[in-house]
Amino acid sequence: MERPAWAPPGIDISAPSVSRIYDYYLGGSHNFEVDREAARKAMQFLPGLPKIMQANRAFMRRAVRYAVSEGVNQFLDIGSGIPTFGNAHEVAQKADPGARVVYVDHDPVAVAHSQAVLEGNDGAGIVQADLRKPADILADLETTRLLDLERPVALLLVAVLHFLEDSDAPQRSVAELRDALAPGSLVIVTHASYEGIPLPKEQAGGAVGVYKDIRNPLVMRSREEIARFFDGFEMVEPGLVSMPDWRPETPLGQEDPYAFSGFAGVGRKA
Repeated sequence: MERPAWAPPGIDISAPSVSRIYDYYLGGSHNFEVDREAARKAMQFLPGLPKIMQANRAFMRRAVRYAVSEGVNQFLDIGSGIPTFGNAHEVAQKADPGARVVYVDHDPVAVAHSQAVLEGNDGAGIVQADLRKPADILADLETTRLLDLERPVALLLVAVLHFLEDSDAPQRSVAELRDALAPGSLVIVTHASYEGIPLPKEQAGGAVGVYKDIRNPLVMRSREEIARFFDGFEMVEPGLVSMPDWRPETPLGQEDPYAFSGFAGVGRKA
């Protein structure tokens, strides 16, 4: 397989990557055939995956605009993935040119592309780190350069917690991050779930099996389980709901049924 110029040296381009699969769902070009093959396999079971990802991105943009409207102009986006149109920093800095954004991802492809996209943007940076090690994220020089943790921060955990198994102690990681944030900070979460998917659980489970096969288990949690990630936060109205139902900016109309898969919510630290 020929290595494209944009692929960082040292990465294994023969193994699928969750961030590159996500890029493919969103219509991006920074993915390999091995990623597209895995995505197509998952879509055989769950054909609405691209629509789910689009709804996920649309929610993220609304939540970022909401944060800025509430006076929060610092963002810590963990599991940010490969940059695509309408990233958090673009939305935040359009609403407030002084907004600051730190992206975090453990995928070297996502990090390399973020570095290229953010070149010349002094208000945004990228950290290569893992959600399972919050202390490393918080202590990174880029984090401390850009974010003042004495002031409110919006913590984005968008489509990332479902890639942590219970054995990874995701609630502990969220709690550690929460405790480092100032009062008034927000947490912005989306999470996959069998609830809301317009298919039998057994069929949707086939897509989950594809992620397990590529050694990136996708953990489908219930609404009750997802709500626990908001412990220590006060839920912002309308609470934990499907992605299109969280503060829609236009009438939903004939929204694709797949867009209502999973849950999204925003919480505020008192």
